[in-house]
Amino acid sequence: MSIDWPHFTPWASLAGGILIGIAAAMFLLLNGRIAGISSIVGGLFAPQRNHIAWRVAFILGMFAAPWLLLAVMPAVAPRIDASTAVLVVAGLLVGLGTRYSGGCTSGHGVCGLSRLSGRSLVATMAFMAAGFATVFIARHLVGA
Repeated sequence: MSIDWPHFTPWASLAGGILIGIAAAMFLLLNGRIAGISSIVGGLFAPQRNHIAWRVAFILGMFAAPWLLLAVMPAVAPRIDASTAVLVVAGLLVGLGTRYSGGCTSGHGVCGLSRLSGRSLVATMAFMAAGFATVFIARHLVGA
């Protein structure tokens, strides 16, 4: 295994992780809610009174952030080595896994683990194991 040194960004990654942690903590402290994306989006499909505006604002903020970043930094050309069909199937599988595990990686991995949730620890270990298995199969058995 070799490290792609030009794209190795430990400081930017650390800063991003710190910002995510601060945002999740602020969301919990200021709103009393966990910043799990699947729960926030899912709440729009069974809306409760007085819960729609903040959910829409949260989601709009997630979509606006990359555009705001583009205003101050040059764009990096994305490289996705997968077909549209593979991306659609992957998205559906992630959605299915999110539904079965009762949350997504942000809810369990960031917010749940920081609250020392045993359920989130098991879910995060399952996410990681599935990711490891997928990469192993794709790289060593299928040759993708």
